[in-house]
Parts: sequence; C-alpha cells; structure tokens
Amino acid sequence: MAKIRTRFAPSPTGRMHVGNLRTALYEYLIAKHEGGDFILRIEDTDQERFVEGALEIIYRTMEMAGLSHDEGPDKDGGFGPYVQSDRQKSGIYLEYAKQLIEKGEAYYCFCDEERLASLKQIIGDKEIVIYDKHCLHLSKEEIDEKLASGVPYVIRQNNPKEGTTTFHDDIYGDITVENEELDDMILIKSDGFPTYNFANVIDDHLMNITHVVRGNEYISSSPKYQRLYDAFGWESPVYIHLPLITDENHKKLSKRSGHSSFEDLIEQGFLPEAVVNYIALLGWSPEDNEEIMSLQELIEKFDYHHVNKSPAVFDIVKLKWMNGEYIKAMDNEKFYEIAMPYIKKAVTKDYDLKKILDLVKTRIEILPDIEPLIDFFEELPDYDIAMYTHKKMKTNTENSLEVLKELEVILEETDDYTVDGLHDLIMDYVKNKGIKNGQGLWPVRTAVSGKQMTPGGAFEIMEILGKEESLRRIRIGIEKLEAAVQ
Repeated sequence: MAKIRTRFAPSPTGRMHVGNLRTALYEYLIAKHEGGDFILRIEDTDQERFVEGALEIIYRTMEMAGLSHDEGPDKDGGFGPYVQSDRQKSGIYLEYAKQLIEKGEAYYCFCDEERLASLKQIIGDKEIVIYDKHCLHLSKEEIDEKLASGVPYVIRQNNPKEGTTTFHDDIYGDITVENEELDDMILIKSDGFPTYNFANVIDDHLMNITHVVRGNEYISSSPKYQRLYDAFGWESPVYIHLPLITDENHKKLSKRSGHSSFEDLIEQGFLPEAVVNYIALLGWSPEDNEEIMSLQELIEKFDYHHVNKSPAVFDIVKLKWMNGEYIKAMDNEKFYEIAMPYIKKAVTKDYDLKKILDLVKTRIEILPDIEPLIDFFEELPDYDIAMYTHKKMKTNTENSLEVLKELEVILEETDDYTVDGLHDLIMDYVKNKGIKNGQGLWPVRTAVSGKQMTPGGAFEIMEILGKEESLRRIRIGIEKLEAAVQ
C-alpha cells in the first residue's frame, strides 16, 4: 500500500477555528497512526481575505497543539513550494486549466459583472448565480480575438447537464448527484489566481495526498472535484468528511460563542493538551470509550472509520472538567510555572505562593478560577457574621466568640505556625474543652478567611498568613462578634 500522506491546508485569515483544528488533528492522527506523513500547505489564493500575522498564528497554533508537520513551507520534502501563491507564480494552475480546455472539460468565460448579475436566481432565501454556459459556444476565432485584445476572463469547469456523478466518502458512503445540479464552477479567477477548489485538486494530486479530510459542508461540492479527477484521469484520494460542530443550542459554533477558536480557549485559561484531547472527541470516540488521552495515545487509538455522521456538540462544561483533570495530573513545578501569572494578579503580599497553589491545584478547572478562590489572602473581605452560625458544626455567635477569645490567647503564645504545630495546638484545645472538632475549627477558618468556602482548612491558611496576620484577623472576628452580642 502507498504511504499515507495527509495535508492540512489552512487559509491565513485569522485565529484558528475549533473545526479547523479538529480537521488538522484528524489528518495528523490518520497519517501518524499508519506511520505516514503530515503536510502543511498554506492556501493563500484568496488575497482579499489574507490577514497580516495570520501565518504566525497557524504556526503557533500547530506548535502549541503538538501537531508537527513533516513537510511544509519551512520543511521542504521535495513536493514544494508549499504556499499556493508561490506555486501560482510558476503558472502551474493555468497550465492544468488549459489541459482541461483542450479536453472540452473547461472553457474561457468573458462575461462581465453586469451579465452575471442578470443571471441571479432566488432559491429558497438565497440569491445565487447559475451560469448559463453562454461562453461555451464561442468559436475558436472569437476566443482568440478576445484573448489577444486582453478582455478579462475566467476559466470555468464544463459540467454536463444530463446524467449523474457519483463520489465516494469513507464515512458517508457513495453520494450521487444529478449533473444538472452542478454549476460550472470557476477554476481560474480573473486575477489569474486559481479558486480554492481547483488549486486543492491540483496540489493534492501533485503532492501525492492519499487522504483528504474536511468538514461535511463540502460534501455537496465534492462531485465537482470528482469530475476534475476523472477529467485528468487521476485516481482520487480517500475522502473523509467530518460532522458539524455545534454549540449547546445546536447552532453552528460561531465566533460569537466566545470559544470558537483555539487562541480564545488558551486565553481563557485552558491547557493546549486538554483542548486537543477534547477536540479529538468531537466526532469520534475510541473503542474503549477512554476520555483522557495524550496525543501519543490518540495516535495509537485513532481509527477514522469510527468517525460519526451526526453533529458534535461543543460542551464548554465538559471541556472545563477535562481541563481540571489535566491540571490535577500535572507535575507541581509545571503547574507553578503556568499558574504564577494568575496568582500574582490576586496576591501581591509576600506569602509562599507555591503553598497557596498547592491548595487550589485540585480545586480548579481553568486557570482564571484561581483568583476568586485565593483573593482573601491579599486582604480579608468584609464578611457577614451570620457565617459563624453553622447548623452542622453546631456553632453560633456566642460559642464562636468564646472559641476565638480562648484561642487568641493560646495562639499568641506559640511561634510554631506550621500546619502540624497548629493542628496539635488547636486539637488539644478542642479535646480539653470537650467540644466537637467543627465547633472549634469553623470559627477559626471563618475568622482567618472571611469566606464560606476556602481551599485548605484553617491550619493551611494560617501557616501561609503567618502569626501576625492570623492573629490580626482573629481579633477582627472577635470585634465583629462582640458588636453583635452586645
């Protein structure tokens, strides 16, 4: 069997949509699963949509996602150039379009904007132009004369109006369309550039691409590609069309959703490897139904024959859960490195930030979750004393006040503010007083944090705050409670 070669061919038009990243990922996995090659090709024939800096975004996204290409603009594997505008300069697309003209499979079209506008039809709620083959009937002399006098032209595919065309997709099976539904699509535009569709076919053939993966919105135009392969007498690649990705409301995942691009997600505090893992499951699942998989595991398990046909829902809640699992499994040093910028936004005081991060590591799903969990270290919030009253802990204003006053004296006398030291000291007090653990610990934790829920208990918080700040906060608690009791 020929070596598998897949290609990712993005257009440099801005941030990479989650759907495009999934296409790149599946192409990468298909190639790597079989020990094949994964090629990066830049499709910049649509010059009007080119966005400055978009090429860097493509490289950066691919690198962060771990999808390293075997060939591309920066790695020539003998099939270059890998940028369409560079390929265009050699005249290669026009040359192939002219071969089709000679075979009667394409023709010059000189119609101007005005004439094309007169062909507009409303179908459903869409306005479309169905070309009427007007220029197909020009004589050779008329064509030569127009070319010689520089009349602008496009080159169109000549599709028959009778019969059917069948095209095979490995997920959807055989797809047959009536030829009368195929418009004569433009192959070469008036600026001399090929259309995306035409360049794709030529480049895929010349680069020996064996598997073409794309979104299923392209299924309807696939018979036109099939006709191009047939017209040239080339073997067509294996086609794999992927299901649509929708938002929670089953609408197409759009930029408005706020999480439609890879960079949006990274900026929101998601980890690249969690995003890649999650995107792999939008339309496919392994036979063992495992959910958390490294890129290497995905390569081993990925079988494209199990790709689904039905749309995949992008569930941000599920992605957050998965991201949390990745954070939990991360080694501490790496976690400190990526989490430091987030904690430094919330805590400017001279505390052991790594100790604070140890408390939150298993409690967060995305990195921005850190800030609201730990902001009480920076300063004690102004809290309501109703928090001291806890039914389950059997605490109320009066007994909380008593506990804090007695513990203030004991805590004043020790300098051992380690977790173990504080644990032994306070638990001895609880035992001697003959109260339940919660009755002794709840008031302390409330006083030192001012929060109902905290990462870590009273001992961990006090170790980080240190003696002076812990006592200051306990005294504020005593004052608040005393004011209420009077």
